[in-house]
Amino acid sequence: MRLAVPRMGNLALIIRDLAVRFDLDYVETPPFSENTVRIGAALAPEFACLPLKAVLGNFVEVVENGADTLVTSGGHGPCRFGYYSEIQRRILEREGVEFRMLVLEPITTSLRAFYNSLRELIPREKASLPALFRELKQALDKMVAFDVLDKRAMALRGLEVVPGAVDAALAEARGMMIGAFTAKEIREARCEAEARLRGVRVDTSRSHLKIGIVGEIFVVLEPFFNFDIERWLGRRGAVVERATSISDRIYPRGRHPVFGYDEDSVAAAARPFLNHKIGGDGLLSVGATVIYARRGFDAVVHLLPFTCMPEVIAKGILGRVSSESGLPVLSLSIDEQTGRAGVETRLEALMDLAWSNRRAKERSAEMGVVR
Repeated sequence: MRLAVPRMGNLALIIRDLAVRFDLDYVETPPFSENTVRIGAALAPEFACLPLKAVLGNFVEVVENGADTLVTSGGHGPCRFGYYSEIQRRILEREGVEFRMLVLEPITTSLRAFYNSLRELIPREKASLPALFRELKQALDKMVAFDVLDKRAMALRGLEVVPGAVDAALAEARGMMIGAFTAKEIREARCEAEARLRGVRVDTSRSHLKIGIVGEIFVVLEPFFNFDIERWLGRRGAVVERATSISDRIYPRGRHPVFGYDEDSVAAAARPFLNHKIGGDGLLSVGATVIYARRGFDAVVHLLPFTCMPEVIAKGILGRVSSESGLPVLSLSIDEQTGRAGVETRLEALMDLAWSNRRAKERSAEMGVVR
């Protein structure tokens, strides 16, 4: 098999790691581009959401680069994502693309189904059961480290003294992590990588906004589709935190080691506004926004693919969260027609509103002290 997976955030880094661990023939998927989207949009149903179209285009490109086995994930709950692997398979077969599709079912759906699909990818002759789970645990620890480095970089960009210093440090930190494979190597590399980021000069006295990012995981993690929003906000003096990461999504028992709040805590925060799961990342979007409001954030950006049912529901609820908490929330619906200029204009307006609210609160506090 010559394997390939769709791109999404740091996923390519960890798949490369797994390919080395299990001696898999891995073909790296090309970065997203206008051509990727053009291919996918031409083949997919018109009202399918952007992730289906983008991944479909990605699959066509990587098969042209020599991959013959496409690895994707299944889904569960009230979200169309669970159907996408079958839809993509049928579209590609209709177009005459020669490939095999391997679907990794979520552990939360069925542990047996997950294990059986995983064994199609990593057969017993490549790894015994103890070796399989040992290597997977170490790969997960490495994935968490990559996502934690991203989180720390987002918190530092808006305060860096030398423009671009955080991005340079992050690139070096990732390089330290890539060559680590054993548990000891991963621990040591993570310590060195975090120290590299701590070494970046920052100005903590600088006035800055705290902005949270919530929404559907694909558009939140993929900078090509969200117009590199994390760096855009950071370059304009915002300390950024996002509620979604690959590690949190796949970590067992609903724990979120990167975000810092487990599924039960998120559900409890969302409960006054939404008391049940609506599929995808919808409940997380609401719960995380409430958490950000409690923590005194200045604004939240909500990213969703156009026609995404869970996030459309969350968008309606976030209007109430915003009005009751006083936290500005900007929902940005993303599809293949979305332009950078329009998105940046709306982000600039959000930041102006957040600064205006901040100054109003400071004046009120000063007047209270005078009285």
